[in-house]
Amino acid sequence: MLARTAPRLSSAMTAGQATTPAPRKPKARRLPVQKTWPARYIVATQVAIVAGFVAIWEFAARTQAIDPFFWSQPSAIWSMMLIFFTEGNAFVDIGYTFRSTLLGFFIGTTIGSALGLSFWWSRNYAALVQPYIICLESLPKLALAPLVILVFGMGLASKVAIASALTVVVSTLTAWAGVQAVDKDQERLFYSLGASRWQVFAKLVAPSCTPWIISVLRVNIGLALTGSIVGEFISSQYGLGKTILYAGQTYEIALVWVAVLVLSTLSMIMYVSVSWLERFLRKGVVH
Repeated sequence: MLARTAPRLSSAMTAGQATTPAPRKPKARRLPVQKTWPARYIVATQVAIVAGFVAIWEFAARTQAIDPFFWSQPSAIWSMMLIFFTEGNAFVDIGYTFRSTLLGFFIGTTIGSALGLSFWWSRNYAALVQPYIICLESLPKLALAPLVILVFGMGLASKVAIASALTVVVSTLTAWAGVQAVDKDQERLFYSLGASRWQVFAKLVAPSCTPWIISVLRVNIGLALTGSIVGEFISSQYGLGKTILYAGQTYEIALVWVAVLVLSTLSMIMYVSVSWLERFLRKGVVH
């Protein structure tokens, strides 16, 4: 009896196993793919946003939804811009702010980077100087702008000094961070191969810190422009900061907006130029 039922049970178990569905494998989830808009679509959208904002602003000013005395209106700003460039000292002011910004940017970045790299030569020297650098970083340097104006005068030198003061500390701390990140094993390898201290600095430390120094360029150009404008606010015969201050004191709101727009355009041009310089230097460092 058992012999007869055994084949049946085994065949039933085999059939049950055959009919049992195999577990399904979970589907592999793919990363979401975002389609990149063509550049012309992005530019067209950006232009449309600006045009819509200007139209709403003009409409609100004409219907008295906002007070045109305090906010002005695009048509008045456009008229004032034509006067500013045809009858005013537009190019003199722009050139003055541009020169002080670039000089402060280059002087502050160069001195700060050199100071940060110099910390590699002596740990004792770095330990002595670093607290003063940190103190200078925490100090509101713009509060010292009136003193800088008194020392350097009302001319271009005071604006360059303020712009340099804002950029030198950031460059110093960034270069010092790059020095601390230098690979110690590579440094020991250089010494084991008979390299001198100067050769280690020139062949290893300086190239390793160059990407750190390059990364701070875009930050420094904005800080240098801020320093120049603040110096012109306090005391200056020329510059866009002087124009903004004069227009605010005489309640010429349209002229304020004109100077702000010109200043924004100038800052964008300098930012794009420094970004191009950064890409160029990075390509040279990598290759």
